[in-house]
Amino acid sequence: MTKENFTQTINSGYSFKGDFITIGAAKFNEEIQPNHFINIPLKTINRHGLIAGATGTGKTKTIQVLSEQLSAKGIPILMMDIKGDFSGIAQAGTENEFIKNRHSQMNLTFAASSFPVELMTISEQNGVRLRATLTEFGPILFSRILDLNETQSGIVSLIFKYCDDKKLPLLDLKDFKKTLQFLTNEGKEEIEADYGRISASSTGAIIRKLIEIEQQGGELFFGEPSFDIQDLMRVDDRGFGYVNILRLTDIQDKPKLFSTFMLNLLAQVYSQMPEQGDSGQPELVIFIDEAHLIFNEASKTLLNQIETIIKLIRSKGIGIYFITQNPTDIPNGVLSQLGLKIQHALRAFTEKDRKAIKTASENFPSTDFYKTNEIITQLGTGDALVTALNEKGIPTPLAVCAMRAPMSRMDILSQAEIDDIISKSKLTPKYNEYFDRESAYEILTAKLEQLESEKENNKTPSKTSSTSSKSDNSDLTKGILKVVTSATFIRGAFGILNKMMNNNKKKK
Repeated sequence: MTKENFTQTINSGYSFKGDFITIGAAKFNEEIQPNHFINIPLKTINRHGLIAGATGTGKTKTIQVLSEQLSAKGIPILMMDIKGDFSGIAQAGTENEFIKNRHSQMNLTFAASSFPVELMTISEQNGVRLRATLTEFGPILFSRILDLNETQSGIVSLIFKYCDDKKLPLLDLKDFKKTLQFLTNEGKEEIEADYGRISASSTGAIIRKLIEIEQQGGELFFGEPSFDIQDLMRVDDRGFGYVNILRLTDIQDKPKLFSTFMLNLLAQVYSQMPEQGDSGQPELVIFIDEAHLIFNEASKTLLNQIETIIKLIRSKGIGIYFITQNPTDIPNGVLSQLGLKIQHALRAFTEKDRKAIKTASENFPSTDFYKTNEIITQLGTGDALVTALNEKGIPTPLAVCAMRAPMSRMDILSQAEIDDIISKSKLTPKYNEYFDRESAYEILTAKLEQLESEKENNKTPSKTSSTSSKSDNSDLTKGILKVVTSATFIRGAFGILNKMMNNNKKKK
């Protein structure tokens, strides 16, 4: 195929009537083709995407370019920054000779610019603190973060049901721990009568898991004030969308905390955002770095839930982009939902690598201009194979794209710059002052104190509930069955997802 055929294909495949962002220019036979730009229509950004490639091939700078272009269009960003190398987007970049030559070949102008940034955290790092209550999290996700087995997870569900029935707010870890201890000791007869028996060995195991998550900083995440996802949707005085950077560098060894938080956040976003319909641009774009951390230890049920939310959340105008080294890190059910694919170079050092490259190349549209399985190993840093969806939802032609350089700093912020952003944040005062209102811990503590006082006065403490009808509910299995049938479970991240799946089936 000739160069003229190639440029004609690119121009027809990447020209759009509506608004779009430009991520770079096409390459043919190792040469950048000026004015033959790779454009992505804003209309299809909510169809999700994948950014993949070996270490050092340019993935982070690609995310930076995408975020800059989207922010300039007034679209907010949420970036899960596991490696901590994305913060430079808050400062204007500097044009060097390499950038000048690259943009000149594309016929693009480099315009140094900074972008509005919020630094956020769910751990001990500084930033706007994201919290959620245990009630918002729900029993299923909470069981997963504790890494509990089926029986232990059933006890957690039972405790959530008990707290719902008794109007005991479950806000933080000490609320849950106090409730568990109460039902194992003073409230043992009450729980066995109405819900089923709880074994001491299982509660002991759960307590040990609670202590483990406390030592990992989990108590910083659970509590109030809860984060309002509408605060992710802000724009600055220039009309630029905020780039919300969730700093996660200190939880790389806590993948369950990260992945469970991520699933809960997606469910909250879905439940609170209105249906957008056929809009011209997304409301929010989420980039998930090191995406394999979500999928590595996920059960089949969890994978189905993730796939469901990926399918449905785009109708709310939310685009989700997974960043990982190899496309095989993403389950096929999720991978099939991703409209934009940006593939940087992969390395073929082993037989396993070569198989992965073959699989990756088969995920792209066929092309007469490249041998995909060969070109994927020959891409230089800052180059990528790209295919997107056009305004009608049809895949665009596969193209090698020379990515444009970021307009912001291609390096991290200094500590002084980080402190300055946090000190000027309008969200820091709103979320960084922890408060602890009356909840299960305080209510049960007061109840136990009253019982102790009655004992001291030789009074017989009144029973809090009837102990009749123990017959069929005395074992844990039947107790759990009773809990599962409760509408209480239609809550939290997976409760929301169950509703979504049921509604989707009815529509069909």
